[in-house]
Amino acid sequence: MFQSGQTIQSKPRTPEMGAGRHHRARLGFIMMSTDLAGEADFADMAPEGVGIHFTRLKTQDYTTTETLARHIDDMADAASRIQPDLKPDVISYSCTSGSIVCGEENVFREIRKGAPWAQPMCLVTGVIDALHELRAKRIVVGTPYLDDVNTAEAEFLLEKGFDVLDIQGLNLSTGTQMGQVTPAYWRKFALEIDQPEADVIFLSCGGVRSLEVVDEIEQAAGKPVITSNQAQFWSCLRRAGIMDELTGFGRIFQHPGRVLSKTDADTDR
Repeated sequence: MFQSGQTIQSKPRTPEMGAGRHHRARLGFIMMSTDLAGEADFADMAPEGVGIHFTRLKTQDYTTTETLARHIDDMADAASRIQPDLKPDVISYSCTSGSIVCGEENVFREIRKGAPWAQPMCLVTGVIDALHELRAKRIVVGTPYLDDVNTAEAEFLLEKGFDVLDIQGLNLSTGTQMGQVTPAYWRKFALEIDQPEADVIFLSCGGVRSLEVVDEIEQAAGKPVITSNQAQFWSCLRRAGIMDELTGFGRIFQHPGRVLSKTDADTDR
């Protein structure tokens, strides 16, 4: 029995060491401080043996192109805080509109500064990967954003070679509002904006609860549905060499990832 004033001396032991709970891969995500959906989505999708690590990027709860552009200022610092001793395989900036406004190459560069051991990624790159994988050309887009952000996104998708048949936003200004829209409403909204000519329905934003109804929308629409968190996570898994065909999260997870976008923008690596 230990008594006050005694010194503890443990017996020599040799503990058994394994590969750890996350022995297959580790993925890191830089989340907006206002995001109410991403962590739960990634936890739902994570296969056995794949670790998911998060850090939060301080952001204003008011989403405009101006506030989104400021995310780049703290990107490197945020990346450096994601399990640096374990060195994640991929680190991704988890904001669709922010990826567009800040620019993919700029995001990759800043993540590489903070975490040179990881492949840098951002959400919108995962979306483009998924659309290419599905061989989509004509798309409809539903977002929670204000129309200045919607316009920037439409221009981005056009530059990437897609025909944007329509893009409709909910004109919500805060991340908190975006995260409070119900999954049932996302299902209704997606089917409302769908067009017969569209190859894919894309529901944009990592902070919304669209993943929860992606299978229902696909069944009702008879076509693939891409959501931001689904596409990002699928691309990150494939980049980390995880080829599991997950069920319950859309058709994209039945695809291996034939051609993924180059993301290593740091030529001095």
